[in-house]
Amino acid sequence: MIKVEGLVKEFKTSAGVVTAVNKVDMQVEEGKFVALVGESGSGKSTLLSLLGALSKPDGGSLSVDDTDITRLHDQDLIRYRRDKLGFVFQNYSLVPNLTALENVMLPMEFSGKSKAERKKRAAELLAQVGLDESKQERKPSRLSGGEQQRVGIARALANSPSLILADEPTGNLDSKTGQTIISLLSDLARSENTTIIAATHDVSIEEQCDRIYRIRDGRFVNDD
Repeated sequence: MIKVEGLVKEFKTSAGVVTAVNKVDMQVEEGKFVALVGESGSGKSTLLSLLGALSKPDGGSLSVDDTDITRLHDQDLIRYRRDKLGFVFQNYSLVPNLTALENVMLPMEFSGKSKAERKKRAAELLAQVGLDESKQERKPSRLSGGEQQRVGIARALANSPSLILADEPTGNLDSKTGQTIISLLSDLARSENTTIIAATHDVSIEEQCDRIYRIRDGRFVNDD
């Protein structure tokens, strides 16, 4: 369960203070696929970074599984990001000199699992997201954009997080491949009972979501 109350994030600029997230409230139950929909500069990526504890808010509270992460100290924040979160990026952010399998194994490095266990889970996750076994030993440069995003999703699932944050997950994909990736995320939210929040300007994502939050100028203008 994610609970956000009165969340505020401000930035100082030469033109003055810009409020990127302005007293936002939201609540998301586990196992739901939720979209933050808005144009560039609307505040959706800033809100995503707050949810991921990549930046600190200037006001309000943010709780994940009954823990207010705005009050956590640095070491606790590191553990939160490691144990509770998975990230999916627009540009995939795969390590280029590692294979698909090795990329998915990487987040489990400090999980206490043996190498054999990490390799087995990585292979299972890649199969789950639909990457052929014949491609699991390939490096990212030998995979299509859609295949690289599947690897990114498998990597996000590696440590069984309770929350996955996806920043423009279809931004570098053609519309057909993008729809496939969104369907995959939607299915995974239910099958893995993992909350997935995606920031996007792509309105076609809406058909697959449990809930839509539309954001403009740092505020939710309405939600469905």
